Amino acid sequence: MTDHNTNTTLFLERRSYRRRRLMDALRLLPIVGLLLWLFPVFWPNAKDGPDAPASVSMSGAVTYVFLVWGVLILSALALWWGLSRRAGEGTEPPEQGR
Repeated sequence: MTDHNTNTTLFLERRSYRRRRLMDALRLLPIVGLLLWLFPVFWPNAKDGPDAPASVSMSGAVTYVFLVWGVLILSALALWWGLSRRAGEGTEPPEQGR
């Protein structure tokens, strides 16, 4: 029977940890996008009554949806670029001294 210390901490290499967090962020991006696209559903409407806040125009709502779409595309591109850049780190063998 071997004696295992239960208080030891697991050491993760910094590069692999950051890469995993980038992958997690990339996986969460569609959920964040869906929540942002559902946000206009809660905007005030002209049907809410005379004492309701001013309603948002349809052009404003469409502009919001396309801006969110653009931000999601740019975010995915930035995360992908970060992942591809991190994938290349550490794969080259160390240089030999001459």
